[in-house]
Amino acid sequence: MEGLTYFLDGLLTIGSDPIALFAVLWATLLGMAVGMMPGLTATLGVALLTTLTFRMAPGDAILILICMYVGAIYGGSRSAILLNIPGTPANAASALDGFPMARAGRAGEALVLSTAGSAIGTVIGLIALALVAPLLAEFALSFGSFEFFWLAVFGIIISGHLTAIDNPVKGWIAGFLGLLLATVGQEGIHAYQRFSYGWTDLAGGIGLLPALVGAFGFAEILSVMKARRYDVLRDMGSAALPKLRTLWGYRRTLFRSGILGTLMGLIPGVGEDMGAWSSYAAARRASREKAQFGKGSREGLLASETGNNAAVPGALIPVLVLAVPGSAPAAVLLAALLIHGIRPGPLIMIESPAFVFEVAGMLLFAAIGILVLGLALTRPLLTVLSVPRERLMPIVFVLCTVGAFAIASRVFDIWVMLAMGLVGFALREMKYPMAPLVLGIVLGDILDKSLRRGMTLTDGSFEPFLTRPISIVLWLACLATILFSFSAVRRVAGNGLRRLLPGRRGDTDKDQT
Repeated sequence: MEGLTYFLDGLLTIGSDPIALFAVLWATLLGMAVGMMPGLTATLGVALLTTLTFRMAPGDAILILICMYVGAIYGGSRSAILLNIPGTPANAASALDGFPMARAGRAGEALVLSTAGSAIGTVIGLIALALVAPLLAEFALSFGSFEFFWLAVFGIIISGHLTAIDNPVKGWIAGFLGLLLATVGQEGIHAYQRFSYGWTDLAGGIGLLPALVGAFGFAEILSVMKARRYDVLRDMGSAALPKLRTLWGYRRTLFRSGILGTLMGLIPGVGEDMGAWSSYAAARRASREKAQFGKGSREGLLASETGNNAAVPGALIPVLVLAVPGSAPAAVLLAALLIHGIRPGPLIMIESPAFVFEVAGMLLFAAIGILVLGLALTRPLLTVLSVPRERLMPIVFVLCTVGAFAIASRVFDIWVMLAMGLVGFALREMKYPMAPLVLGIVLGDILDKSLRRGMTLTDGSFEPFLTRPISIVLWLACLATILFSFSAVRRVAGNGLRRLLPGRRGDTDKDQT
């Protein structure tokens, strides 16, 4: 009941402030524009906007960043539907059915359905955030250094596994490369310099935001410069409002996709793209119209768009109560929370209990923003796609440079941004995922401090890391994830299960004999 009071107070605070409502509109609209442009991602948009919010009040800054985040994940569906080029990785699944609908003269219908699905997914996710976050925060109070160490390791391993399914080793390499980068500079307990080689700038460490701006901004610029040009689809067909009867007919798909998307967001480093794909796969398995999937299915488009937007609130749950990001944009948002003096973690429900429910209120206004703007500006927003990339990329590069410098006014951060951009571009060309790399940089500090604090508490003994109840569950989960990534292990496990659980056919044959 107290949580509901906080939530309503947050809604009233934002709804009664014209400046806050204007911020919702322009930040959501800017996020939609960023998401629409192939080559610009939600992570880049949130990172660049974070550099412009230093002097804002914490509540206003977080509201703007959340609206940018939600708007960008939704906006990527525009180019996915119209061009078959996902604006963000989270919208790749939307192109499977959205683009065939557009080519069949149903682009307007596809845009409207994606808008409705995105708004519904965000609402489902924010309800889960308001319900789950307090319970998870209470459970997280039992976490110590030993548990946080394994939580960080689990985040890297599961992120690498799920973002590089074809070759999980590449995902793990990217994640542990991020951990290595996080150890550069003075360590957090005794301020001892590591990997600085006498270089004063390196002793200060590699900043999170310059690294993210480089890995997602400059690397995207290089990728876009290499990619082929695209043509804009201008015939959208009709763009009528979705009928409630149509949406109600897919209510099970919407609810299932919202829950699955939220769960994918909860897993560290997985995020919105896996929320979309898992929702799409589940919808296809349960659908009575399987043959329509990939050919212009309404159900497939609704499932993917509901799933990726539901993952946004889901990704914010571990950010708020564990200080562990659920996705790359959530990692930037975590940095923004720390910059603005908000301390996420298990104690947030004790120190700032209202803030979690205020975030849920911000998400509701962001959902309303994408619903209103998405339906009202469907045709005008198409002009964003006609901006030549040759003119856009220099502007993005300037923003990346200014954003990297503005954080700490260090020229060194610009070099960090450029270096991370080159590294990120090279890794992408070799098919290494970026999410584990970013998660490794974020979790590196948690893993390092937790390991050394735990070793200090036990006088150098590693035994409690392996014997405490929660630690046992986490390291077993890490081990199982690694082992079952290999086909030989899965094959042996499958054969073992078949021997333990003999099939009914054999029993039936024996009975007949």
